[in-house]
Amino acid sequence: MTAVMLSTMMLCFALTVSVAVSIGLAAVLGIQVENANMLISVKEMFNAINKFPLAAIPFFILAGNIMESGGISRRLVEFAKSLVGGVQGGLPMTCVLTCMIFASVSGSSVATTFAIGTILIPALLKHGYPTTWAASLQATSAELGVIIPPSIPMILYGVSAEVSIGEMFIAGFGPGLLISGALMLFVWVYCKIKGWGKKDGDERLSVGKATLKAGWALLMPVIILGGIYGGIFTPTEASAVAVFYALIVGLVIYREIKFVDLYLILRKSVLSSAVIMFIIANAGLFAFLITRAGVPEAIGLYLEDVLKSPTYFLLGVNAALFLIGMFIETGAAIIVLAPILAPVAMHFGIDPVHFGLIMVVNLALGMITPPFGVNLFAACTVARISLDRMVKDLIPFVLVILACLMVISYVPSLSLWLRDLVYAS
Repeated sequence: MTAVMLSTMMLCFALTVSVAVSIGLAAVLGIQVENANMLISVKEMFNAINKFPLAAIPFFILAGNIMESGGISRRLVEFAKSLVGGVQGGLPMTCVLTCMIFASVSGSSVATTFAIGTILIPALLKHGYPTTWAASLQATSAELGVIIPPSIPMILYGVSAEVSIGEMFIAGFGPGLLISGALMLFVWVYCKIKGWGKKDGDERLSVGKATLKAGWALLMPVIILGGIYGGIFTPTEASAVAVFYALIVGLVIYREIKFVDLYLILRKSVLSSAVIMFIIANAGLFAFLITRAGVPEAIGLYLEDVLKSPTYFLLGVNAALFLIGMFIETGAAIIVLAPILAPVAMHFGIDPVHFGLIMVVNLALGMITPPFGVNLFAACTVARISLDRMVKDLIPFVLVILACLMVISYVPSLSLWLRDLVYAS
């Protein structure tokens, strides 16, 4: 059964069938090979999405789309530019910083790409940056959307590996700040070498004026994250609060959203949410079948036998996840692999929260690596270029994230110190 499922899935990938359909078709054929009742498929697909924490996904997607349409994104860009835009290379640094702030509410890298990219990619082009480099920067910076909490992949890992989502969120700050800082340092040095961005400070607002204009937008992550860590509401409830707050700000305070705009915003959010939920449902059925076949236990025993230490285990897992992330959507990969790999990681003495951060950061790399990087497609859409033109400029950004991933993997305190501090108190 396992052989049929895996070969079917890989064949579908080779034929460019969508990820969700590939996984679902492989699972259905697996059921047929076992001569099991087809009602299993309906039951397990429903069980996969019938989980309260998953309700946060459509809400965070909707909140990101409202922020994009309601003027919140533009004000966050102006605020970030007031802080770092005055130096050479300040505009690319603004891109990274804005994505970091936006990520603290949206939870989605694709939403971050569109919301910030539609503002900053044209601005980067206006200041003389190459189109391919600007698109590569935006796609990479938007990866912070799934690393800085709240994060949709972290929710999926928490549900799949039965780990506290609150702990995952608070542990995500260390890796998120590391990657943000590394990207900002890289683009600053790179722009110095290339001689780009000497006039990035033009039309920059003062910090005070930009803060005043973006006050309501900046209050949003404070309310969301403060509410979660203050115990006022759960991460799932926080997603609904984010939608409500973004609506009030966009409709009443900034008045950049009209009631007639809500239909398009809701339609876009529903389509995005439906795609993710369909992937989760199919991946849940696939994971159930391979678990029933004993594949996780077999893989665990094999890894224990071959990879004798946590160091080699993390190296092997990172290499495998990097390759998997290039071909399989992040959410689907987490749902299928987290129940398999998390118990093995715990056997090696690796904290499941720390391992979750490694999985999320590694698989997020798949969002900026061909052939199926969703951030790349989004950035290409905004910049109006083809994907093949971006590959050369992407390589340095991928290397920066890989370097950060190694630090995250082998310095667990980077992820766990804040979690331990909060939960110890």
